[in-house]
Amino acid sequence: MIEPKNILIVRTDRVGDVVLTLPLAGLIKKRYPECRITFLVKGYTRSLAAGHPYIDDVIMPEESEGKMSLFGNIKKIGKLNFDTAIVVNPTLISTLVLFFSGISNRIGTGYRWYSIFFNHKLFEHRKYGEHHELEYNVNLLKFLGIEEDVNPSNVKFDLQTDKASRERVKIILKVKGIDIKKPVIVVHPGSGGSAVDLPLDKLKELINLISCNMKAEIFITGSKEEIELCSEIHIAGKTRNLAGLFNLSELTSLIGYSDIFIANSTGPLHIAAALGKYVIGFYPKIAACSKERWGPYTDKGYVFTPNLKCSNCTREQCERLKCMSSIKADEIFAKVEEYYNLIVK
Repeated sequence: MIEPKNILIVRTDRVGDVVLTLPLAGLIKKRYPECRITFLVKGYTRSLAAGHPYIDDVIMPEESEGKMSLFGNIKKIGKLNFDTAIVVNPTLISTLVLFFSGISNRIGTGYRWYSIFFNHKLFEHRKYGEHHELEYNVNLLKFLGIEEDVNPSNVKFDLQTDKASRERVKIILKVKGIDIKKPVIVVHPGSGGSAVDLPLDKLKELINLISCNMKAEIFITGSKEEIELCSEIHIAGKTRNLAGLFNLSELTSLIGYSDIFIANSTGPLHIAAALGKYVIGFYPKIAACSKERWGPYTDKGYVFTPNLKCSNCTREQCERLKCMSSIKADEIFAKVEEYYNLIVK
């Protein structure tokens, strides 16, 4: 069994992936309180790990033309004297970096050809979606003698919001005349192509139902690249289109001010779940991106899937049959109304 003193956790992919890896830090500190924990993440996800009470340092990989540099990172990481590394989602480059950095204990999944560079391998096929991504992540800790039965009721993300970002968000909302004393419902239509989305006309129908039946502020959020997408569901006088206004740290703070978060399978949905908000998600039945593997990990959420009986679902089949269109706006609204009543009671 490994007893780490200086551990590196590598998660150099997207927002939701990083959020679903954060609980590892608390579980490690629970067993090894003196262990130093460092997260290696992309620059744009750094704010998710920064300020975390159980993460001692956050570093970013050296990159060349948007790709992780082999030699630059060997030099950078080799200086930091890590005795253990967990590569939650391995790539060839990240695996080689850890091997040539001289880290004694290298933990990763066992089914890739370059898994030969790990000396502690976990043989699990995540693509079948038999467990949740967070649970797959936690399973990697068994090499440290940590076997925790995590579930949506007991998981702890310890995700923090930055004070400066909170203040900037408050100023922007005040300038726009937005009253956050009302219940705040956020609709986030984009997903970056990670799954098959609920059609925009369904979201627009849902927004109309909410605006006609609830006294709430309805925010539409998205990145700068999603401004046009968000404008398609914006309804003048009924919604506040905030797309492109916030970086990730600020969006996290905005979500912190919200009450209900509605989205497709996307990173911000996991942020909202981690912050304890009521969340509603839309997921296809494709195993690799199903709710079973990627749904919000919370007991304050609900996920809608297509109202069709199908098997061996693929992305091509889902798009061809327009499966997500079978989800009805009035059914979604009923769940929103249920959460809304819990908030205003």
